[in-house]
Amino acid sequence: MKNEKYIVATTKPWNINAFNEIIKNYQGDWTLITDPNKLNISEVKAINPKYIFFPHWSEIVPDEILNSSTCICFHETDLPFGRGGSPIQNLIIRGHNKTLISAIKMTNKIDSGPVYIKEKLSLDGLAEEVFIRISKTVSKMILTIISNNIIPKKQVGDNTYFKRRTPSESRITENLSKLEDIFDHIRMLDAETYPKAFIEVNGFRYELSRPSMKTGELISDVKITKIIK
Repeated sequence: MKNEKYIVATTKPWNINAFNEIIKNYQGDWTLITDPNKLNISEVKAINPKYIFFPHWSEIVPDEILNSSTCICFHETDLPFGRGGSPIQNLIIRGHNKTLISAIKMTNKIDSGPVYIKEKLSLDGLAEEVFIRISKTVSKMILTIISNNIIPKKQVGDNTYFKRRTPSESRITENLSKLEDIFDHIRMLDAETYPKAFIEVNGFRYELSRPSMKTGELISDVKITKIIK
């Protein structure tokens, strides 16, 4: 482990912070890649890592990289339940308040690889708070994986799939009939780089963030911009 080389590939600020504060201090030689264009087979072969870890990576990883190194990603469901996109948002809108993070070996089939380990995760709080919590849990999972000779095991159970959400689905619609539902809708989108919950009225866009529930009311910050067509 001391002389091994590893790559962490991520684009999200909370994972970058976790790498700089936690992961790079682990034994071994660590490289951080935050630009998808720099994750190429030439770079990977030059480093020759034992593992490439992908916390919160949305880009497709080419087969030539998957075949050259052991690639491990982290999915915020108890796989094979909830394969697919936007797992945190899809869990929250389904009423879940906790989940498991699955560390899996990446294959050319999305979220279908064998599982190394799973760890518990609370879904309380704003999306960014959840993602920061994930980054710290994933850091611990990475240490467990590099410190132990873990053989990943085939996923067991019924396959279910989540559809990746689109920016237009951030709109607050009449289907959200309860304050609690609106609160969850706002908080699950409240993270850097995510499209905020919004409504559009009379040519203006109202983006909502930092929600809090009071007795019989919901309070949030609002950013108002003119819609430019």
